[in-house]
Amino acid sequence: MSQDLHDLVTPACTLLGLGEPSHQEPAFGRLRNVLLASLAGRGFRSVALETDRVAALRVDAYVRGGDDDLDAVMAEGFSHGFGALDANRELVAWMRAHNAERPPAERLAFHGFDLPTENYSAPSPRAYLAHVRRYLGLGPEDPFAEALGDDEDWSRQEAVLDPERSPGAGPGAERARALADDLVTALHARAPELIAAGSLDEWRRARTHLTAAVGLLRYHRRCAEPGEPGARITRLLATRDALMAENLLAVREAEELRGPTLVFAHNLHLQRTPSTWSAGELSATWSSAGGIAGALLGERYVCVAGSVGRSEALGLAEPAPDTYEGGLQGLVPGWGAVRAGRVPDGRVRVGAEPAKGYFPLDRALLDGVDAVLHLPDAAAVTAP
Repeated sequence: MSQDLHDLVTPACTLLGLGEPSHQEPAFGRLRNVLLASLAGRGFRSVALETDRVAALRVDAYVRGGDDDLDAVMAEGFSHGFGALDANRELVAWMRAHNAERPPAERLAFHGFDLPTENYSAPSPRAYLAHVRRYLGLGPEDPFAEALGDDEDWSRQEAVLDPERSPGAGPGAERARALADDLVTALHARAPELIAAGSLDEWRRARTHLTAAVGLLRYHRRCAEPGEPGARITRLLATRDALMAENLLAVREAEELRGPTLVFAHNLHLQRTPSTWSAGELSATWSSAGGIAGALLGERYVCVAGSVGRSEALGLAEPAPDTYEGGLQGLVPGWGAVRAGRVPDGRVRVGAEPAKGYFPLDRALLDGVDAVLHLPDAAAVTAP
């Protein structure tokens, strides 16, 4: 057991995944902040969170010294309501203060690696495409105007929940996908002149917007495919994580020469083995972003899953001794990391409230991570 993840960070590691079993237990965000501060002293130069990658560009500009307002950054630089979390606000403020005392090459970067989607909605790609067209200096006649139609047709909940009301498979969407592909070609073909006239950071910012637009078109295409509910949910979850994996790999491309990246997300998005979800008669199994990135990065990817014993926020009392969490309770005083092979065998914990988004440890998850960061009592978490 260790409160120091450095023992788990092999010399080859460039992407360290740190998971949480639920977004609603704040102790994991606080520990992430503590661990990032420690890892920054060991050469880590970036953090990637499960939040909209385009919106996160504003956070990154702020933590690197940009002129902005912290309240506005938290409100507009995060998706999924994550800007309201105290631990995220503390992270952003700490990163800005940390960077202020360091030269640009040593400053920490902030990334998102998620899509600009919510659980039951996905926006039109228009704004992201418009950014790229402006960057490329294209004319005022926008070919996407007719292809995309009304933005509300894309952003309403029915566009995700009802394939018959989704615009993702119509002729306009097909046209938009072809036009977006042309922009991908143009952006790369003109890279030398664009970077010479501006900067590599500006080019990457445009590519980030274009990647978001293409991802939304792909996601909406999946929304338009008919099928029974379980199959549709599986397709959407698989598509989201595949696009998240693309974003993670792009983050690593940008950070390759600067240092490793800490990625923080739900365990389901980071484990190497297939992720599973079920609700009543519905179930889904898909490859997570970490599973995809891990397969491509090999030993450069290290994954640590989050686990908790007692949690008031999640309504979790002391776990039964024969559960995985129960077996960890006696191994970890305070909190600490245990290698996956040392976690005592047990059964899956039951009785947790599903609405809290809590997923207990199971054998499949343990087989897909290198270690488990366990908190016996979330309320007792303190800095080491």
